[in-house]
Amino acid sequence: MNVTQDMSVWGLVMQASLFVQLVMLGLLLASLLSWWYIFRKAFVLRQAKADTEAFEKDFWSGGDLNSLYQAAAASKHRVGSLERIFEAGFREFSKVKRPPGSDLSAAIDGTRRAMSATYQREMDMLEQNLAFLASVGSVAPYIGLLGTVWGIMHAFMGLSTVAQATLALVAPGIAEALIATAMGLFAAIPAVLAYNRYSHDIDRLAVRFESFMEEFTNIMQRQG
Repeated sequence: MNVTQDMSVWGLVMQASLFVQLVMLGLLLASLLSWWYIFRKAFVLRQAKADTEAFEKDFWSGGDLNSLYQAAAASKHRVGSLERIFEAGFREFSKVKRPPGSDLSAAIDGTRRAMSATYQREMDMLEQNLAFLASVGSVAPYIGLLGTVWGIMHAFMGLSTVAQATLALVAPGIAEALIATAMGLFAAIPAVLAYNRYSHDIDRLAVRFESFMEEFTNIMQRQG
């Protein structure tokens, strides 16, 4: 070790030990993948909220439910989550043969189960990749710390061949090791913030879906 080492960030990264470089590379890839999921999830949730608001507006405007069902069934792969929940429930309710004056409990139970199954699929889709963001947010700082500890150990081990140890000799090794901690925090902080924000948005959508399912069930009971 010598005082003429390149003290730029890139220079410190290139001078780090192989293990620390691998840690930094892993954290960089995790950060890039996190940002991809963050931007992708932002678009998905924004579209989901817009689709939900649009369908709720159409549903509560007093339009014909059969027309809404036909429109949803005709474009099932392009409609929003709430519209698919409605389409599944209305389809199940329409399939049950009910003589006039008969008990509606079987039809209502089938409608509720059909909507619940679709609801679970839609929630799984909305929550996709959130587990990765949570993992990065919780694990990345510790991975960065592991790289830092290893780098500091490597720096102090290098002092064993030096007659007189000084701060100038050990500082570059410590600095390059601390970059791993910084990269761990850089990967973790956006992932944690995005996870908390998106979890809140998904929870609010889930409440709207569940409320609609209950209200739609009541409408089917009255109109049955």
